[in-house]
Amino acid sequence: MTLLRRRRVLTLWAAQALSVFGDRLYAMAIMWIAWEQSGAGAMGLVAIAESVPYIVMGTLGRRIMDRFASLRALARVDVTRVVLVAVLPWAWSAFGTPGMLAVAALLGLAGAVFDPNLGALVPDLVEPGEVQAVNGLMDLTGRIARVAGPGAAGALLALVPQGALFLIDAVTFAVSALALAALGRTVATAAHEGPVPAKPAVSLKARALLRTHPATAAALTVHGAGIFAQAVAMALPALLASRLDAGAGAYGLALAATGAGALGGNLVAGNVRLPARLPVAYCLLWALSGLLLAVTGAVTSMPMLLAISAASGVVAPFLGISLQTHLAGFPPAARRRLMACDLTLIRTAGTTSMLAIPVLAASSPTAAFWAGGLATVAVSLAGAGAAWWWTRDRQPLPLTETAAELSRD
Repeated sequence: MTLLRRRRVLTLWAAQALSVFGDRLYAMAIMWIAWEQSGAGAMGLVAIAESVPYIVMGTLGRRIMDRFASLRALARVDVTRVVLVAVLPWAWSAFGTPGMLAVAALLGLAGAVFDPNLGALVPDLVEPGEVQAVNGLMDLTGRIARVAGPGAAGALLALVPQGALFLIDAVTFAVSALALAALGRTVATAAHEGPVPAKPAVSLKARALLRTHPATAAALTVHGAGIFAQAVAMALPALLASRLDAGAGAYGLALAATGAGALGGNLVAGNVRLPARLPVAYCLLWALSGLLLAVTGAVTSMPMLLAISAASGVVAPFLGISLQTHLAGFPPAARRRLMACDLTLIRTAGTTSMLAIPVLAASSPTAAFWAGGLATVAVSLAGAGAAWWWTRDRQPLPLTETAAELSRD
């Protein structure tokens, strides 16, 4: 609440809250169109079309990413998204599924440039000791949007034409672009607004950064593995039907419990003192998340399911905020590179798992939840052990000293 009294933080938070809400409207609308016009196969193609640019950009797009390492440049990206979202209904009517997939891929490309760059810029709006709190605020935008976005989209689809929903989303991007452009005029630093050096003193390739900081590499690896295993959660309706003889109402309650737990957890995770060795703590949190996923496969009653769902929701913001706070300890360019690497890992893991795991899990949901959960626990404990080993003889440094240390490296 203290941070929200500052104009720049409030401006960015409000604009991004609206933008993320618009993202949820867009996701609901495009999936609905894909389902209505071409069935479930088109929905899968849309998901792949949006994810592939993240993978490609994180792997090959280092120089392109560096060209958008400022708030003003990100404002231009949002202007591009305004146009793309607005023309998507026309692309569908004129070119059918190929046109829709092409626009979805371009929007994915814009997101792949936007997301890691914004994540890298946000910590520099506040003092080093306030990074965790501002990450908590940014995490809160996603939590609110996950709860409010789909419901609002469903209500709007019942009241307005589908094309109008995309125009509403375009407006949210326009507001975000104006906010970023205004902030870009007041927040100008040599690192962000100046030209990127042709030959930086430090190798900023993701591979070199991860080799130099193996504990961070362990945390990102666990993140990818956790996202891959979490795909079994899509088999929750099958689990409810087989174990509790329950239907869509129970599924909705479980999702609501998860969302409520996440909102509550965010209020704590953004303010409570985090452990000094964040990569170790992060991996242990994933182990807890995996354990909850496994136990979900043994539910015997609705209250038990709701309790587990709420607990899983509480853990989620601790995962996001702790990782973002750890990465914020790196200098801006290295931070951007690592955030892009993280996005590449989780998009690759998520896309791969979405193609196979839900189908396999539907045939035996109980076994799938146990297998996915216990696999997450095993990988996470191994990652925690590795992160502890690599940092055992090293005193954790404050954020500013960590940045200076990487520069010396």
